[in-house]
Formats: sequence, C-alpha cells, structure tokens
Amino acid sequence: MSRSGVSVSDDALSTFNELKLGKKFKFIIFSLNDNKTEIVVESTSTDTDYDAFLEKLPENECKYAIYDFEYEIGGGEGKRSKIVFFTWSPDTAPVRSKMVYASSKDALRRALNGVAADVQGTDFSEVAYESVLEKVSRSTH
Repeated sequence: MSRSGVSVSDDALSTFNELKLGKKFKFIIFSLNDNKTEIVVESTSTDTDYDAFLEKLPENECKYAIYDFEYEIGGGEGKRSKIVFFTWSPDTAPVRSKMVYASSKDALRRALNGVAADVQGTDFSEVAYESVLEKVSRSTH
C-alpha cells in the first residue's frame, strides 16, 4: 500500500506477469479506479507499433504504463528487450490527479519485479521512442 492508501489490484500484478513471463502483451496501461483506492488495468495491447502505445496516453490525464521495449544493440549483437515503467503525468492534468498518481506510484513500482528502467513523462517529447531508447540503452541492468 502506498502513502496515499492506494493498493495494487491482483489483476494488475497477474497481467504484468503475463507480459513479463509469457510475453502475452506488448504494453499495459494502468489507472486508478474511480474512488482512487486501487491501481487497476485499464487496457492491454499486443500492438508492436510504439505509436499505438503513445496514442493510449491521454493529453490531460495521468496514467501508469508498462512497455516491453525492444531495441537493436549496435555491433550486430541483435535485439534486446527491457521492461520499462512509465509514469505519465502531463502538465495539463488536474493538480489533484497528479498528486494522487505521484504519491501512489511507489506501491505499483515496488510490486512489479523485473522493471529495467523508469520513465517519467510530462509531455510527449519525454516519452518519445528516441528518449526511451537512450534511457534503456544506458541502463546497466
């Protein structure tokens, strides 16, 4: 449970494990339930187009997301895949929403084992493919 008293739903954890272990999804969008007490799965997708993921991030609403980020390594070493945790908190979102999402993030982040990188996004430039690629390719684990 987080400082805000928000818990993570069992479904959120099992969906994450399906992505991590079963490669069943490419990405998961999480949100707070209506009464702001639990983090739940809002949607999942198998679409490998990164733009399809970005389209799921609303302009004026906070979300959390997990993305199975695949990228090429230089030197002909092939592809790597890293699980990236996104905290999407656009500047245009309501202040109260940003506060609740910020204080609840740790509960979800701690529950998800195997995340390689964290990305905090307040606008689309911060979650652009190139920005995320730069972050994951320099993370050491």
